[in-house]
Amino acid sequence: MYLSKQTNIILCFLLCSSLFGYAQTEKFPLGNYEELTDEKAYDGIDIWSKQTDTQLSWGTTDTRYSKLNVPSIRKGLNFSAKAWKGERVNAQAVLWTKKDLSNVTVTVSDLKCGASVISASVIKTNFVRYVMTDELNKDGEGACGYRLNKDEWDSSLVADVLDIVKRIDVKANTVQPVWVTIWIPSGAKAGKYNGKLTVSGENTSPMTLNIDLEVQNRTLPSPKDWHFHLDLWQNPYSVARYYQVPLWSPAHFDAMRPIMQLLANAGQKVITATIMHKPWNGQTEDPFDAMVGKTKKIDGSWAYDYTVFDQWVEFMQSVGIDRQINCYTLIPWALDFDYFDQATNRVLFVKTEPGNTLYNEYWGNFLADFAKHLRQKGWFDKTTIAMDERPLESMIETIKLIRSVEPEFKISLAGRYHPEIEKELYDLCIAFGYQYPGEVKADREKAGKISTVYTCCAEARPNTFTFSPPAEAAWIGWHVMAGNYDGYLRWSYNSWTIDPLRDSRFRTWAAGDCYLVYPGVRSSIRMERLIEGIQDYEKCRILKEEFTQKGEKAKLDKLNELISRFTTEELVKQGANKMVENARKKLSEY
Repeated sequence: MYLSKQTNIILCFLLCSSLFGYAQTEKFPLGNYEELTDEKAYDGIDIWSKQTDTQLSWGTTDTRYSKLNVPSIRKGLNFSAKAWKGERVNAQAVLWTKKDLSNVTVTVSDLKCGASVISASVIKTNFVRYVMTDELNKDGEGACGYRLNKDEWDSSLVADVLDIVKRIDVKANTVQPVWVTIWIPSGAKAGKYNGKLTVSGENTSPMTLNIDLEVQNRTLPSPKDWHFHLDLWQNPYSVARYYQVPLWSPAHFDAMRPIMQLLANAGQKVITATIMHKPWNGQTEDPFDAMVGKTKKIDGSWAYDYTVFDQWVEFMQSVGIDRQINCYTLIPWALDFDYFDQATNRVLFVKTEPGNTLYNEYWGNFLADFAKHLRQKGWFDKTTIAMDERPLESMIETIKLIRSVEPEFKISLAGRYHPEIEKELYDLCIAFGYQYPGEVKADREKAGKISTVYTCCAEARPNTFTFSPPAEAAWIGWHVMAGNYDGYLRWSYNSWTIDPLRDSRFRTWAAGDCYLVYPGVRSSIRMERLIEGIQDYEKCRILKEEFTQKGEKAKLDKLNELISRFTTEELVKQGANKMVENARKKLSEY
């Protein structure tokens, strides 16, 4: 990779200090690791001693089973589900023991329906691991704000990490859940399939559970073709720090590839690109930095280095995320703008604001050059200039500048709904709890614009904190359909904490707010349930289109009534578990 001298200087000044500032004794495990412990009261020997030595049962994906409490579970040997071709089906088995178990493994058989076979190779099993979490704010109304002293917050171990290890030791008087994902091939034949899941260990007899899967004669498209507009922001800087590899090196891209492939398999549509230093003022453990080098030359003209930006976009496209490029930002949280000053051979910052002459000069020159570069790469039509929760006055001035330089630039905003600028925004994402006026949403849809919804630390529920009920992640997909949104945005796919595998707590916001997946290409209960809800959205969309085309009004009305229940009021009243379970059962009847 070639970088200009100016870009190297900028990267050294802005990035190297953070990369090398971490204590060299800090461990960043990728394989086996030890979980933390908490100080909660758990079931003692008197309770565990009454249990059979080792037990195995199917549980529910709605529960984060406690590690040290005997599970409150109605033992069942049979898992039954109905699903479409191309769909991913989740299940959770629960192992608990009052004696030490060594080298525990999980195997699955092929699923068979007469001569038809679903290979065991499409069935993934993961030992569920435990991570430290905390709680909502003390008023229970949300999870924003600083949490510098962890002792002030109720902390505990919760099940969330889907580990990649194939063998595990299970200590006496503990619980070891197993997450199961069956990705049904799109070419599978419809029918009722049966198979087995077996748990074995050196000092325990093999235990077997049954899998009964009915594959229906409907097909879910591949994630790349889903209509759901998923926008989970990626943080490449977190990966470089955790994996201890040089930023933008071949090793960095190698580390990121399977992590971003997991995101592509969730139907992600958007590449998160940053065109300035700290667009969010360094709020994450690993601050975002500029992917474009900006140089003010001695003669006062400007030059731009797109090397990193191009590599990042090309890399993300190579893993299958290629629908849109959102470039953050022209309005950062701190109005300081970096550049390399050739006259002084230094990185400098200009402090200015939208509407100011300096602001217009700094960004105006860049926008003109950036538009030219994007057109040369064939990316202009899929690129947006993106802003996040910025004031209306600043947005108006910035839009005015963008339109004066390049009228055809697409603009995106995640924030409050402002009717004054709505027509200017190609991609508009509004906060949970708000809706687009009916006629506005219809007009945006006709114009081919994107209209989505987001959650962040502000929502107590639904959310994807590590302590959130897992069903809330699936509930989101149903709510997106009910609210007539095009998709969902969350600011944090992988902005990892300092020790993300063991401790999801952070200095600001509730635990788990910063990331949905873990290092080592480990998914989470939250992530898998989120995908489940997106699949439900797609199934509803396909059925609605079919019923409309065939004039099956009764079926359409019945489905719309089911979807319409996914409101905030019903979530508070019923809870996500019951709502999602009932809705999925009825959806499987079509």
